[in-house]
Amino acid sequence: MKIAFFVARFPVLSEPFILNQIVGAIQRGHEVDIYSLDGAPKDLSKVHPLVEQYQLLERTFYAPTRPDNELWRWLKGLSLLAINCYKNPLVCLQLLNTSRYLSQAKSLKLLYRAIPFLNKKSYDIIHCQFSTLGVFGVWFRQLGLIEGKLISTFRGADISKFLPKWGDRVYQEVFQETDFFLANCEFFKNKAVALGCDSDKIHVHGSGIDCSKFAYKPRFFPTDGKVKIATTGRLVEKKGIEYAIAAVAKVAQTYPNIEYYIIGDGELKAELEQLITGLNAERAIKLLGWKQQKEIVEILDTCHIFLAPSVTGADGNQDAPVNTLKEAMAMGLPVISTRHGGIPELVEDGVSGFLVPERDVEAIATKLEFLIEHSEVWQSLGKTGRAQVEAKYDMDKLNDELIEIYQQVLDSKIPQHSLTERSLLLTANH
Repeated sequence: MKIAFFVARFPVLSEPFILNQIVGAIQRGHEVDIYSLDGAPKDLSKVHPLVEQYQLLERTFYAPTRPDNELWRWLKGLSLLAINCYKNPLVCLQLLNTSRYLSQAKSLKLLYRAIPFLNKKSYDIIHCQFSTLGVFGVWFRQLGLIEGKLISTFRGADISKFLPKWGDRVYQEVFQETDFFLANCEFFKNKAVALGCDSDKIHVHGSGIDCSKFAYKPRFFPTDGKVKIATTGRLVEKKGIEYAIAAVAKVAQTYPNIEYYIIGDGELKAELEQLITGLNAERAIKLLGWKQQKEIVEILDTCHIFLAPSVTGADGNQDAPVNTLKEAMAMGLPVISTRHGGIPELVEDGVSGFLVPERDVEAIATKLEFLIEHSEVWQSLGKTGRAQVEAKYDMDKLNDELIEIYQQVLDSKIPQHSLTERSLLLTANH
């Protein structure tokens, strides 16, 4: 098959789930092109090793980067239009049609993103990795810029954060015109169906991890008494890291030997540093910044407990079952997370980890103290967590399934139950 992947930017270190699907298709012998619709990332000095191994930048087509400044945006946009108009003059005029494309034409987003397609492209499958990009997939196909079967994935922000801004009817045309949908958890699938997506046209297809890269190890209470705790994730509001910091600082008053490592970077770094200082917790809590996957594995290998305190953002942003949580569970770490978004589909409370309410510092601290005091449960939690990740989120199984879905959609068949849905059915029947 000839497959096009639509992404916002590529490559992005925080989106290994997209990279895994791209590489999975290449490994299975398919021809892949990648369209980075918001231009190239500002920094390409740090990329995932798979980007270089599979020479993915050579397969990537970059739309022109759209300037933030409105005047420069229009000057550059009109210049792009003049230079490229000969390729498809009728379509170029429609790209500025504000009555049809509203704000996406007025802001020139449609124009900038359409530039790589003015010479018509043809594929078997066009996979839009967020459904906000699926809107453009539909429009490009209607304009005759691209042809192929359209698949769109709901991943999180596109079915949570995006809705308060644009309204519940924003996807109505997408629901009508797209051939098939995927959601990375049951929670987001149900939200899409509630908005009007045909339930027969959407399957749960989880984000996979390479379980072989995250070796399982049973956890025991350390002989030196230093219990090491970790969190991996972007330093943004929906990761809820401030609540974990407050909980660890509270627990450290009783158990001064604990150490908490926060792996990641983001817009809240300065605020979190101030919070740690204000709680006098600098000795116990460390912000380690971004790390490559190999470094993350090395850190987690020395740890005993993992925290993933996701919360619903003020803008409505929510998480699916997060990959960093899957990685920790695959390594046998007992985990504490929240009843948030799709996370309860990954963590079964009291069986493969613990779940607490969002933003509940006291509840996080209570579960953390329980784990410190009852290290005898670490192994059972870790073993069950590993088994659950292997059953539902193994990257190779999911990539095999994705190719099957592509083929069935290409053959105009409705795909049957996905790996994740089959697992849920089996759980329900037992």
